[in-house]
Amino acid sequence: MAALVGNLLIAVSKFIAASLTGSSAMLSEGVHSLVDTGNQALLLLGMRRAKRPADARHPFGYGAEIFFWAFVVALVIFSLGAGVSFYEGVYKLVHPQPIDRPLANYLVLALAFLFEGLSWTIAYREFRRSQDKRRRFRIFRAIRESKDPTMFTVLFEDSAALLGLIAASAGVIAAHELGAEWADGAASLVIAAILASAAILLARETKDLLIGEAASASVVNGICELVKAMPSIVNVNELRTMHLAPNEILLALSIDFADGLSSQSVEAAVTRLEREIRRHHPQVKRIFIEVQSAKEGDASKRGTEHASASC
Repeated sequence: MAALVGNLLIAVSKFIAASLTGSSAMLSEGVHSLVDTGNQALLLLGMRRAKRPADARHPFGYGAEIFFWAFVVALVIFSLGAGVSFYEGVYKLVHPQPIDRPLANYLVLALAFLFEGLSWTIAYREFRRSQDKRRRFRIFRAIRESKDPTMFTVLFEDSAALLGLIAASAGVIAAHELGAEWADGAASLVIAAILASAAILLARETKDLLIGEAASASVVNGICELVKAMPSIVNVNELRTMHLAPNEILLALSIDFADGLSSQSVEAAVTRLEREIRRHHPQVKRIFIEVQSAKEGDASKRGTEHASASC
């Protein structure tokens, strides 16, 4: 919400400055902010639709829909944001024009830095708050391991916005102060490259979630420790996880119990294991446990060894 409101205000101010000064870089930045505004609206729509309850057609719910809308955002950034900026940059390189009344550009750029910096700070704090507090925070590793595209999408967009503002500022200053009229168009091309790079990174991160990404290593290792703590379980044949939503994990577990246990003992152990998994990892919402011997487990996972986590 902070990003949506901030980008809308910034977009309006950038378009006004672009119309007053004729700056290609400022126009590209206006398109960039307008695209970002639309993207926040798409993410909010995705978050709302993802909350719909499960039904007969979608028995595991609609949580994965947020992954789809985040991928749409990546396409919008690439096609509209980078595409329009590239067109404007090429046009201004072929037809360079002086920048009139640059004070408006400087004022808008200063305000944009302020608003974008505030939005980025909020996004960064929210993203950091969502990470595992037991591990040292590293931004690139956190983005790679994050399963919530609403978090890292806003962070990507705001980071791209700040880099774009730096490029636009350099272009406006060079075009007006140094008389290098081509620099305004060149700045638009740099902004296009920044947006295209952000879109590609975002698409790559959301693609894995769309096709079914496993839970993080910390969650898988934690489940393994809980299984090993059960004295009646002698072997883990298979352990597979998949994110159905940012905070909803499906767990499929095949285990081998010690020989000689009664069916009641096995049932009680399975119930206890499910309870412990949910207590320590509340994001694991759906658990399917299969009881089979180690030989049966080895036969069932032949050819799929790399798909299953090992404990």
